[in-house]
Amino acid sequence: MRIAWTFALGAVLGLGVSLLPRLLQRAQAAFRMQPRNPSAGITQGLLHTHREFEFIAAAPIDVAAPLFGAERERVWAPGWDPKFVWPENAKDQEGMVFMLAHGNKNAIWVNTSFDLKANRIQYVYVVPGTLVTVITLNLAPNERSTHVAVTYDRTALTETANKLVLENAEHDASAGPEWGKQINDYLKSRS
Repeated sequence: MRIAWTFALGAVLGLGVSLLPRLLQRAQAAFRMQPRNPSAGITQGLLHTHREFEFIAAAPIDVAAPLFGAERERVWAPGWDPKFVWPENAKDQEGMVFMLAHGNKNAIWVNTSFDLKANRIQYVYVVPGTLVTVITLNLAPNERSTHVAVTYDRTALTETANKLVLENAEHDASAGPEWGKQINDYLKSRS
């Protein structure tokens, strides 16, 4: 009886240890989606999400990286139509400011990093009274292709925007294949 009990306890502990990494991942994901404490500098009840995805662009980094500029993205991303505020004549550069329709509102976008030498691009956009989004792209050469890692951080500005932030975060988490297909279809059409 004692041997059976020891065996059963060992099996339960072994199962618990093997499930621990998955449980920790779920707990971390749930924590990221919880309203933050006001003492941490964020108003109680407003949602913040963090999502990441990756894909491979089938071109060397010197060809792929510029395609993530707001102007150059037009050639591969269906429906992408930024209205440039600065520079007045659309040009991909750090500090560019443009607007895009976001539902029935306009989102104001600012490029905070367009560093092709460091292989890093970042945008921040605000939908006034609704949400703030930070999009960070880190690119790395991968033989004759480019590894692209994308991070979306979204923060609701009102409690009514929590639902929109969560819906967008769900899409963000699975956007890698969509982005990869769009840019690779474009790259293939150029060959």
